[in-house]
Amino acid sequence: MAEGAKQQMPARRKARKRALDVLFEADLRDRPPVEVLAGYVERIAVPRPEHLGYAVGLVEGVAGHLDRIDELIASYAEGWTLDRMPVVDRNLARIAVYELLYVDEIDDAVAISEAVELARQMSTDDSPRFLNGLLGRIAEYATR
Repeated sequence: MAEGAKQQMPARRKARKRALDVLFEADLRDRPPVEVLAGYVERIAVPRPEHLGYAVGLVEGVAGHLDRIDELIASYAEGWTLDRMPVVDRNLARIAVYELLYVDEIDDAVAISEAVELARQMSTDDSPRFLNGLLGRIAEYATR
């Protein structure tokens, strides 16, 4: 059983990275995420990667719950507004909050650690610690 989990994690991480790419582009261009997603999916060669379905689900889920997700991030981001956050961090937080609140098969710790790991790879030196604290507070709120 551990073998399957090891194989799933990289696929889900790739899915999160693809979702981040789409959300990042949508954020920068001030376009609806689902619109950017459609163009993104069109550009992916067939056969499409297995993890694409999870990436699409993340983007659609974040887009569908964006007001609630952003409200939570703004409430729990101590000393930061959404606009002041680096674009990568803001969108990693959106993905993780979506997973925390709406994706039952993902453990809270996994959603948080995946966001922190992607931040470590793609954002500022302070981002992993910032996201870990922010998402930990939101996870605590969500389990009440």
